[in-house]
Amino acid sequence: MNSSNPLIPESKLPSLGTTIFTQMSALAQQHKAINLSQGFPDFDGPRYLQERLAWHVSQGANQYAPMTGAQPLREAISRKTAELYGWQPDANSEITVTAGATEALYAAITALVRTGDEVICFDPSYDSYAPAIELAGGVVKRLALQPPHFQVDWAAFKNMLTPKTRMVILNTPHNPTATVWQKSDFSQLWQAIAEQEIYVLSDEVYEHICFAPDGHASVLAHEALRERAVAVSSFGKTYHMTGWKVGYCVAPAAISAEIRKIHQYLTFSVNTPAQLALADMLEAEPEHYRALPAFYQAKRDRFVQALSASRLEVLPCNGTYFLLADYSAISDMDDVSFCRWLTTEHGVAAIPLSVFCADPFPHKLIRLCFAKQEATLDAAAERLVKL
Repeated sequence: MNSSNPLIPESKLPSLGTTIFTQMSALAQQHKAINLSQGFPDFDGPRYLQERLAWHVSQGANQYAPMTGAQPLREAISRKTAELYGWQPDANSEITVTAGATEALYAAITALVRTGDEVICFDPSYDSYAPAIELAGGVVKRLALQPPHFQVDWAAFKNMLTPKTRMVILNTPHNPTATVWQKSDFSQLWQAIAEQEIYVLSDEVYEHICFAPDGHASVLAHEALRERAVAVSSFGKTYHMTGWKVGYCVAPAAISAEIRKIHQYLTFSVNTPAQLALADMLEAEPEHYRALPAFYQAKRDRFVQALSASRLEVLPCNGTYFLLADYSAISDMDDVSFCRWLTTEHGVAAIPLSVFCADPFPHKLIRLCFAKQEATLDAAAERLVKL
């Protein structure tokens, strides 16, 4: 074969390139900037969890786990769900362990969305939703949330519904806006979709990083919605171990059965010793996830206080480990240019908010990650105050 004539496939996702998260992290490394762009901690997870991983490896738990997830982990997830949301899913038929939350989101979208189906997303939205919808043959419909409160306009939402609407994707606590849904939002959602066959995909990876007075409102706590919902969670976020890539989804048995058909041929099963270590952690140290809101709220408050002397206007943060900041008092640059300038000239990497939106986003907002050590946050704030 003539090697000078390589086969170049027609792209299924022609408009996609390398994600902004990868780009900004690479730019931060190149310029030795403090990286507050990509959402990962610069500190390690619990010692007990690390020790249990090593122990299970040493005991020979190194072969395939069951496709649906290790039994001890699914049972621990079931008990934790009951404690938090007042309803206990069936460990065998309603819980599936996945290779991170991203796989759970992809598998759920692939299982439920058919060619021509419409899927409603709330913009700004996490960047993995739209490509999965597109690959499934679905059509993304976007409802723009407006700063500074980014609340859903429920009248506008109802107007978006058509006979083709198949799924609604929500994210609470919300990346990137750091807002959270209330129980009333779930009530409004139910009122809007009750008469149609519409599924709900609820991305709740930051469920334990919620600072709202009433705590995290989960779709699983809504009796009617959970009958047609997939709730997605992430151990990487909860235990500061994003590189472990272990997540899970909770859904009714009939929906879970379809998700598992995709999961079975996508990853088949997830890292065995990590699953067993996480099961041990959930049982032995539940206080870790119970204390997580206070842990991250302290970091948030320290960072906000340090930024109070800057010209950045920090928006309210009710959840996640991200802050939004308005830089309009500093520059007229668009947000992508501003983030590049901030990284290369001032040594702090952030994420522009417009990358989370399909439509033009005229606001001058950047996202900063505060899942960092105190020294990292202090050093970043010191540079940002000088702007």
